[in-house]
Order: sequence, then structure tokens, then C-alpha cells
Amino acid sequence: MPNYPVRASHRARLNPVDLERILRTHFTTVERNGESVAASFGAIEKLSVRAEGRELSVELTMNPKVPEDVARETIGRYNRFLEEATGFSAKERARRLRKSAGGPD
Repeated sequence: MPNYPVRASHRARLNPVDLERILRTHFTTVERNGESVAASFGAIEKLSVRAEGRELSVELTMNPKVPEDVARETIGRYNRFLEEATGFSAKERARRLRKSAGGPD
């Protein structure tokens, strides 16, 4: 379960109500369960997110047997959700994850 760092300006939105609102912007089926919020769409069978301190904890289950166009749309929506929730683009998230793993920049 990856944890994504969240920009300081976006940390105030790491509560279940705001996460639910952000998920509803990008996905069709959304429900809140206590501190976590779950969603599904296209190739995403289950996406569960919650705040973990200064980070966004994400649990993701994908269906690899969807058509290519559905997979592409799903990945686009997932990346847009993460960008809105964390404040970091896909490129910035990848760079930060490599840095935290001790990989080359």
C-alpha cells in the first residue's frame, strides 16, 4: 500500500469529507467508511484512500482484463485524482518516490 507525500497547501484536505468530494470528481462509485473513502471506476475494482499523517495512503485493486481504452481512461482519472489530492504531478510523485527509495533522480 503506497503512501504519497502531500504538499503542505493540500494537507488540510486530507479528511474523509474532502477526500470523498475529490473522489466524486474523478470516479463514479464512491462511499465513505469512517476515516477511509473507497471508489471504483473502469479498471479500478477498488480504490481506498485515507490520511496517514502528512501522507495519503492508497490501496488499489485493478482489473487487468479491461479493454485498452478503458485502462487508459482509468489511469488518466487516477493520476488526476492523485494530483488534486496530493498537489504533486505524476512526474513530481515519481521523483519523490524514487528519492525516498534511495534511487537515482
